[in-house]
Amino acid sequence: MDDEYAKLIRRMNPPRVVIDNNSCEDATVIQVDSANKHGILLQVIQVLTDMNLVITKAYISSDGGWFMDVFNVIDHDGNKIGDKEVINHIQRRLESDASLGHSRRGSVGVMPSEEHTSIELAGTDRPGLLSEVCAVLADLQCNVVNAEIWTHNARAAAVVHVTDTSTGCAIKDLKRLSLIKELLCNVLKGNNDFKTAKTTVSPPGVMNRQRRLHQIMFDDRDYERVESAVGIVKDMSSRPQVTVLNIEKDYTVITMRSKDRPKLLFDTVCTLTDMQYVVFHGVVHTGRMEAYQEFYIRHVDGLPVSSEAERERVIQCLEAAIERRASEGLELELCTEDRIGLLSDITRIFRENSLCIKRAEISTKGGKVKDTFHVTDVTGNPVDPKIIDSIQRQIGQTKLQVKHNSFAAAKPPQETTTGFFLGNFFKVRSFQNFKLIRSYS
Repeated sequence: MDDEYAKLIRRMNPPRVVIDNNSCEDATVIQVDSANKHGILLQVIQVLTDMNLVITKAYISSDGGWFMDVFNVIDHDGNKIGDKEVINHIQRRLESDASLGHSRRGSVGVMPSEEHTSIELAGTDRPGLLSEVCAVLADLQCNVVNAEIWTHNARAAAVVHVTDTSTGCAIKDLKRLSLIKELLCNVLKGNNDFKTAKTTVSPPGVMNRQRRLHQIMFDDRDYERVESAVGIVKDMSSRPQVTVLNIEKDYTVITMRSKDRPKLLFDTVCTLTDMQYVVFHGVVHTGRMEAYQEFYIRHVDGLPVSSEAERERVIQCLEAAIERRASEGLELELCTEDRIGLLSDITRIFRENSLCIKRAEISTKGGKVKDTFHVTDVTGNPVDPKIIDSIQRQIGQTKLQVKHNSFAAAKPPQETTTGFFLGNFFKVRSFQNFKLIRSYS
């Protein structure tokens, strides 16, 4: 009865969205008012990030039965959203019940769609792993049409969409699907896997692909620290700073400082949501190089963080969420005509030249591929430019281009961003019950 009543309230109070290009000089302001429910903040942020909008500031308030959030957004060129058609599309997406509906957590059974089959992978990371996976798929007559691969803390996860090379459609034969799972699992296990490798075949479209990757890595416990291999130099100063403290026994306050990057807010809110925490109030601000996030949270059972072990786990999981898709190494972009076995050939060339793929995004549209790879050498250090020149000659100078080098990027200055005191934020909005006295060095 409670669920039915909540559904009735949401139907009677559909989301109200106001998009304003006048009140802020350098960003488009989007205000979303709606009946509150668990996960609605993540769903709104997901709509904005799916449309390639960059969130520069956010003010979050969802106490009680109502959700009231404000987002300052720009496009990837740093401009306001000026196109009326785009603005109308954003409004329709945010106001539609479909975009703010429930999303499922976890994997499902062997149920391929008509278009393509989705394969989820998790295992121990090692140099050449993606090349081996692609070679197995090519041998099994599977064509990779879209994929995303993340590595973090010696673990690897991937969501791969494949089709049958002969039909161009999803693979339906259960024996063949079982063989694909078995052979891929053997590749993931390798010789020294200290955890159980996992391969799941499931239908696409069940959940946002990047949210699913967060869940796979979370379930694989990638947030637990392991010793770095010899030769890998980690810059600890670049690690995110996460603090968790309780205030007046009502809320747990989480603050995060890290390098700014696209989809950062999605990653942190995604992790909090999947850990069954609710963000009641929050503020987000991005500077020239640094991002600051502060959230007032409670568990879905209504309690704040209640033990030191829970506090430490929240810190570790949020650090992992921030780090999983942080740019690492050299960013290479491949643009060319699609063909069967292309990805297997490209990753083989990378492996033969001792390149280690830290993160990759594979996409195919209209017979063209646009693939992005973040690579280092096998020790995690910068790739020798001569090796990149050699690879470009093999693949084609115009087809494979260097887009960004995180090693060469200048270190961000020590920004003295003053914290956004949510006590003042609440005071402005007449939330007199919250007081926060904090100091920042």
